[in-house]
Amino acid sequence: MMTRAAPASEANADDFGTRLEALFQAAHGELLGTLYYLVGNLEDARDAVQETFLKCWRNPPLEEIVDLKAWVFRVALNTGRDLRRTAWNRRKQPLAEEAAMLATATGPDVALLQEEQLDSLRRALLRLRPEEQEVFLLRQNGGLSYEQIAAATALPLGTVKTRMRAAIQQLRTAVGQE
Repeated sequence: MMTRAAPASEANADDFGTRLEALFQAAHGELLGTLYYLVGNLEDARDAVQETFLKCWRNPPLEEIVDLKAWVFRVALNTGRDLRRTAWNRRKQPLAEEAAMLATATGPDVALLQEEQLDSLRRALLRLRPEEQEVFLLRQNGGLSYEQIAAATALPLGTVKTRMRAAIQQLRTAVGQE
């Protein structure tokens, strides 16, 4: 069984482990959604979430983390980028489970319209520059504040806001044109 490196004291290690587990339970959907758009399919996104947890668990920070959620999302982004780089030649194939997630109790015409709108938004999102895509996903899927995004990406706050504004403008334009 793998064990994680112990921070300064055993009490801190227990506290860190408890906080980490609670955060992953609370933010699982946000992490999965962010990684889904980053890596391109649900199965890889699930793998990236698991890998992120293992990296965080096995390599706790040497110093106290001010914002655990921002740190975890930073690890998740790096994991997603690594996975995307290593899987560049695999095709993005949606799973039947993804299609089932889009199913609604409404009529087929409404469901078809909603699916077309989601596809349009997904295509527009994939056309964003990677740095704009990451900021957008951290804000929308991750629910991180601009300050947390700046901490997670090691960018100045102004740069984060500029990238978010550019992403929103491009998405509005793209979705409005389709």
